[in-house]
Amino acid sequence: MSSPVTIEDIYKLFQRSQEEADRRFAENDRRAAESKAELERLIADREKSLVKLERTVERTSKAVDALTTRWGRFVEELVEPAVLRLFQEKGIDVKEVYPRARTKRQGAAMEIDILAIDDTELVLVECKSRLSKDDVDEFIEKLNRFKMSFPHYKSYQAYGAVAGIEINDGIDRYAYRQGLFVIKPSGDSVAIANDEDFKPSCW
Repeated sequence: MSSPVTIEDIYKLFQRSQEEADRRFAENDRRAAESKAELERLIADREKSLVKLERTVERTSKAVDALTTRWGRFVEELVEPAVLRLFQEKGIDVKEVYPRARTKRQGAAMEIDILAIDDTELVLVECKSRLSKDDVDEFIEKLNRFKMSFPHYKSYQAYGAVAGIEINDGIDRYAYRQGLFVIKPSGDSVAIANDEDFKPSCW
């Protein structure tokens, strides 16, 4: 015959159950604390990595911008000495050349890579190391705003020209259709690629 279950036996059983529960809660708390610490460490490492990546991207971007600027300047220096001759041969009797012509008026700041002028006509030349469709479109927008930025040339006939060491496929034809002169490398200098049938747009 089994011994009767006393209140003391029930209390001891409850106490053991409580101790086991406390132990499990403590273990869960410890694991949760470890998981939280590990998560915080991972987040901190990720943030450090992102900061390093952002710095690397910033340095790379600055280096690319500097290289692009140097190549752009190189193209300008290649084109500028030939500008008067090139356009005089096309019947535009420009006599003065101004590299990097700038103006800053309220809402109308602008820089022209090369500006060639005479008494009634002028040519704006945009120089790129690699000429793309976006470059052509942006230059046309610049041509449309030119006389707002340079109002003293309001009465002039303005023409546009794009120059590039490399020109993306088909972009020379695209620029031609927009009424722009296209300047390409030719031997030790540069040449206008447009044929005799070309009629330049006037802005």
